Amino acid sequence: MKPRTSTAALLPLEISSTPRMSASLLALLACASGLSVANVYYAQPLLDAIAADFSITRAAIGGVVTATQVGCALALIFLVPLGDLVSRRRLMLMQALALVAALALVTLSNSAVVLLIGMLATGLFGTAMTQGLIAYAASAAGDTERGHVVGTTQAGVFIGLLLARVVSGGVSDVAGWRGIYGVASVAMLILATMLYRALPDIPTSSSRMSYPRLLSSLLGLLRDERVLRIRGTLAFLMFAVFNVFWSALVLPLSEAPYRFSHTIIGAFGLVGALGALAAGRAGRWADRGLGERATGWAMGLLVVAWLPLASMHASLWWLALGIVLLDASGQIIHVTNQSLILRRRPDAHGRLIGVYMLFYATGSGAGAMATTAVYARFEWVGVCALGAAVGLAALLFWVATVDRAELTRAKV
Repeated sequence: MKPRTSTAALLPLEISSTPRMSASLLALLACASGLSVANVYYAQPLLDAIAADFSITRAAIGGVVTATQVGCALALIFLVPLGDLVSRRRLMLMQALALVAALALVTLSNSAVVLLIGMLATGLFGTAMTQGLIAYAASAAGDTERGHVVGTTQAGVFIGLLLARVVSGGVSDVAGWRGIYGVASVAMLILATMLYRALPDIPTSSSRMSYPRLLSSLLGLLRDERVLRIRGTLAFLMFAVFNVFWSALVLPLSEAPYRFSHTIIGAFGLVGALGALAAGRAGRWADRGLGERATGWAMGLLVVAWLPLASMHASLWWLALGIVLLDASGQIIHVTNQSLILRRRPDAHGRLIGVYMLFYATGSGAGAMATTAVYARFEWVGVCALGAAVGLAALLFWVATVDRAELTRAKV
């Protein structure tokens, strides 16, 4: 008589041996991730119009972005880990419908309080959807394609983030700032239907765990998984560098001699779309065991990028080159981080993503806060010095913690 094997013990093997993902499903996941994350960033170029509509002072209108980011942080802690406990397919459908309601609330808001509640809910469910889709993609992928799948899905996130500012500006010019949220609400309703029909259900191996225990396990993962701690720290420093640049760029470009409009300034973000190509390649490099090597090269680029950025006043072509280098290096690091982290625990992809992205959110906030203070005192040269210094700190940290065994056995 053959010994009985528990179903729970087999689940990680079933997840990791999933057949190769179809191109159509991967494309849907990438597009869905881009549409989901865009909702979080639509407001950024519209703050002036929102402030005028609700008679909010310019000093206080930043609360709209703050409310959205608070929602993002809450999603990473309380919603994204749920994907390890319940059906991700069902969870994403519920979150998509909640996001539709949040966007409708913003569209119809008639007071600043209702607006802020809607923005918080948009950040909450937009982030939960985005990171939940990445965790789903990682779980649905086979072991030999996980990096590629995560990289392609992350490329969708990156493109959605870049296009959000441009699209929201264009729609608002035609239909007002509320127009983009009305359109987004309808788009998410259509997307929810497509996802429900197309996504196969994936069994979870933590279904017997209680929700409080699930949340408490986040600290355990951080304690036990060295790769998560290292890659999370790299994410903190890398996204601090990103926000040192993007939070300060509007300041010199809106002043003499440029005096560019917000639409033109936002369009500079499209230059970084080439970074999406780097995201796809980074996933394949990670699948081939080249994750550490790719990280090292990208860390170097993260520092070098500040040389052309510092020469912006000589020519805007230098600015464009610097943006390409900065975005490409950032995408390589981000995708490689996720690929290496998601190798660790097939049963904990939601929690791993949630903890990792908390490093991202903290680094983003720290970079944005630091750069405005530095610009006020030292202007653009100070911003570039700050960005290069943080990038160099990230490079030195990588050198100190690199897995040299992986560098040695990397497949060329």
